[in-house]
Amino acid sequence: MINWFPGHMNKTLKQMQQDSKICDCFVYILDSRCPLSCINPEFVKVIGNKPIIFVLNKSDLVEKKDIEKFVQFFSSQGRTCVSLNATISGNGKIIISAIKTVFKDRLQKNKEKNVKFIIRAMILGIPNSGKSTIVNNLCRKARAITGNRAGVTKSKQWIKLDSDIEVMDTPGVLLPNFDNEENAYNLAITGAIKDEILYQPDVAVQLIKRLQSLGKEKILNSKYGVDTDNNIQEIEILKLIGKKRGCLIKGGEIDIERSAKMLITDFRSGKLGKICLEII
Repeated sequence: MINWFPGHMNKTLKQMQQDSKICDCFVYILDSRCPLSCINPEFVKVIGNKPIIFVLNKSDLVEKKDIEKFVQFFSSQGRTCVSLNATISGNGKIIISAIKTVFKDRLQKNKEKNVKFIIRAMILGIPNSGKSTIVNNLCRKARAITGNRAGVTKSKQWIKLDSDIEVMDTPGVLLPNFDNEENAYNLAITGAIKDEILYQPDVAVQLIKRLQSLGKEKILNSKYGVDTDNNIQEIEILKLIGKKRGCLIKGGEIDIERSAKMLITDFRSGKLGKICLEII
């Protein structure tokens, strides 16, 4: 079982529970490559019965048909769900529109009564889901620190978007423990769990297994020129990839860790194609 729950995350979770009392809704950021693995049961204590807007971020890294399936899935549960690529300027308006749609009736009634109503939304999600990039997009200014690694945002921030909406950015919080190892490795593959926590060749092997289960192992054939059709073990496929790409150490031995990091980096950057690690 994989366990990685730094002390600051536990402190953050408790603070979020306190701050949630003055929030009207939650903008729940999910990585489109593994949306279900991004669901943190601990957030139930934070959200309660208040409205949720699910945001499938990094949609450019997943095929459109897979995005649509997840939008339909969350919508069938009575939740609002939108998808976007937060790195594209102006895409934050998709979230603003979704929030205002959820509160359309209340906004209209208060407008008729000449009563001002500010919607307070908390942005939450696991590390490296793109929360800070989304906040920057919403603000159109880099007010929140970003980085392509887990655990960049360390403290809460309140940001006024327009006359109707304020959002609170929060640090990413992982599950205290992972009962589902597949979910844990999905998060490791996408970068939600810090690379230093796990042995990268194990993560790379899990990525190869995912590609095989999805029927996408031929991507490795075309990308790296390795033969995956002879029922060879995943670790051997990884070694073949390393050999093809010159990941060698003294004596011509394959550098398995370098090979693993290269494969994982290629996946995360989209060089292996548009891939969702989950099927619904």
